[in-house]
Amino acid sequence: MQRLKNLVAEIVVQYRWLFVIVFVCVALLSASGMSRLVFSNNSRMFFSKENPQLQALEALEKTYTKVENVLFILAPKSGNVFENEPLAAIEFLTEQAWQLPYSSRIDSLSNYQHTKASDDDLVVADLISDAEALSQEEIADIRKIALHQPMLLHSLIDPDGSVTAVNINIIKPDDGSYNIDYISNAALQLQQLMEDKYPAIDIYLTGGVMIDAAFGEAPVKDMKALIPVMFTLLLFLIVVSLRSVMATAITLLVIIFSTITGLGLAGWTGIILTPASANAPIIILTLAVADSIHILVSVFYQMRTGLSKNDAIRESLRINIKPVIITSVSTAVGFLTMNFSDAPPFRDLGNIVAMGVIAALLYSIFFMPALLAILPVRTTKSQSSPNKIFSILADFIITHRNPIFWSMIVLILVTSSGLSKIHLNDEFIKYFDNSYPFRVASDFSAEHLAGLEIIDWNLDSGEEGGINDPKFLQTVDAFATWFRNQPEVRHVYTITDIMKRLNKNMHNDDPLYYRLPEQRDLAAQYLLLYEMNLPFGLDLNNRINIDKSAIRLTVSTPNIGTSGILDLERRGREWLMLHSPELTTYGSGLSITFAYISKRNINYMLKGSIVALLLISFIMIFALKDLKLGLLSLVPNLTPALMAFGTWGFLVGQVGLAVSVMIAMTLGIVVDDTVHFLAKYQRARNVHGMNSEDAVRYAFNTVGSAIWVTTLALVGGFGVLSFSGFQINSHMGAMTTITIIYALILDFFFLPTLLLKLESSK
Repeated sequence: MQRLKNLVAEIVVQYRWLFVIVFVCVALLSASGMSRLVFSNNSRMFFSKENPQLQALEALEKTYTKVENVLFILAPKSGNVFENEPLAAIEFLTEQAWQLPYSSRIDSLSNYQHTKASDDDLVVADLISDAEALSQEEIADIRKIALHQPMLLHSLIDPDGSVTAVNINIIKPDDGSYNIDYISNAALQLQQLMEDKYPAIDIYLTGGVMIDAAFGEAPVKDMKALIPVMFTLLLFLIVVSLRSVMATAITLLVIIFSTITGLGLAGWTGIILTPASANAPIIILTLAVADSIHILVSVFYQMRTGLSKNDAIRESLRINIKPVIITSVSTAVGFLTMNFSDAPPFRDLGNIVAMGVIAALLYSIFFMPALLAILPVRTTKSQSSPNKIFSILADFIITHRNPIFWSMIVLILVTSSGLSKIHLNDEFIKYFDNSYPFRVASDFSAEHLAGLEIIDWNLDSGEEGGINDPKFLQTVDAFATWFRNQPEVRHVYTITDIMKRLNKNMHNDDPLYYRLPEQRDLAAQYLLLYEMNLPFGLDLNNRINIDKSAIRLTVSTPNIGTSGILDLERRGREWLMLHSPELTTYGSGLSITFAYISKRNINYMLKGSIVALLLISFIMIFALKDLKLGLLSLVPNLTPALMAFGTWGFLVGQVGLAVSVMIAMTLGIVVDDTVHFLAKYQRARNVHGMNSEDAVRYAFNTVGSAIWVTTLALVGGFGVLSFSGFQINSHMGAMTTITIIYALILDFFFLPTLLLKLESSK
């Protein structure tokens, strides 16, 4: 191994021009793949094709109509929807909404199909017509109808009559021409038109289409806001730590080349960027600094001892090749185990970062030293000051090893105890902060109307035309009534409400007949008569399947989170099993699919974390060639994640999709400092014959400064990411930052005292 390190160090310095030219060409060739990168802003990107909840959702959509939606919410400043101007605005918006691309159905108070009896006929007509000319008496009748219809109340109108909604269903074409930005931009233009025409009405815009558009907006906002901040922060840290213009420029080249190589290879391999994986550049920028800093700090350290620049480069490579390879491979392994994730964006993130980290390894070992050998680089005496600080720190730790050791044990136990406070929950809408207008609109909708979290139930009678069976209808109606009595449920959409209304209409609107038909043929006739009178775009295809054997019942709730959704779905399933076993089925819908993904992802990532732990442990033991040191290294590598999760339990308590990948991801990152410290400690023991106390001093003097700088870079990079407006990225950044801070504390205070306790007799 020593011969190989000497050979690599000699070849890199001797053939420096060749290495520089070759790696510049490699970087440019790899970067050309960036032109092949495509971005997906479909919210379903978080689910793999094998996801059983996604498969159930797609089966539901094949049975009924597969749609996305745009939801306009109108809140008159007067606090009353039932006035001429607000009603006219609803009527105008309903008409204009048909101009939105791919619109297939508009639901509003204006075109609500109100039914009433007229002699022996059934009249089906729009609830609102020519709103500006309506009298106060007519408006009062409309208000009475709207606030007493189960299909409208909480869905399109709030109980106070102060907020209403217009829902536009969008059908995606199968020819691939669907463009989410095209539709969202058209919706935003319509919102602006409404605001200009009706300034006395507040207009909010949300819905599935706007959520998907926000998924596309999130990475663009992050790249524009966070990458410049991150780059400036890294530049500052490099300049302060190296105090060399040339060394800073070389380091910047390494991190830029590593980043464009990772992204370029992603393009060449066909990886699709998503809001989660689009932050790979920030992570690569952050991680790529570490290898360069360790090598450069050693170069300057050797130059200050009197070695020439080229000899210092050779010695730095001999010292650092092994720990740099170990840390880079371990980091790559940690990110590669994200392939265990059930969410494709996290797999892609892991693969892109892994490619960038390996690229950084190669650039740091071959390109950077070669370029350093070519360019003029000087060092100054002031750069020795950090070593004096770390010498003092080393002496302090050695002198007070026992109280420091036990203090660290207490810190570990106290912070880790917060694990008991963690619970699994995600709130899909809260993936975005209030800087996104759709988030404000969604919160407003959840406060006043039904909210965007739904559970769909596909209730199958088991026979063609079976939805007209009175017994089946009674069971469905009882199921809907049970849901309406649940405190978290805001609205239930079921055709049994239509059936009861039709039965009343066909009995001269006698309120006593507001109940389900008692005969199957009557139910069939009522439904046929109603469907024949419905205008274009307002049919029941999204509620009833083709052979009329099954219906779709939709339960809407405000933002109750994944745990609430799963609990409600479970209780609904138990009700069916108890009262109608033949109808028992699982609830479906996008909210259910998201509710399960965090739980599934944690289960999968636990396996990934175990694999990462085993692989990294093997790498450490093999590379250090010391079983005891290899096993000992696991303590400061595993503990920071436990401490971070415990701290998260105290501060937040809620763990969702983003945090589920943290152990595997951070395990490879925190290895970095531990490996470099142990490598220097081992070198002091084996090469220089030092005792454990002097070996700890040697490790602090040779690598303490580099560990401090790289940790600052990591904390800075992931800390910047924590300011993302996209919760998955901000939580990932915050948790990683906490983990890295704990890793530094343990590497500086716990690891040395642990070494002193275990090896003091040697």
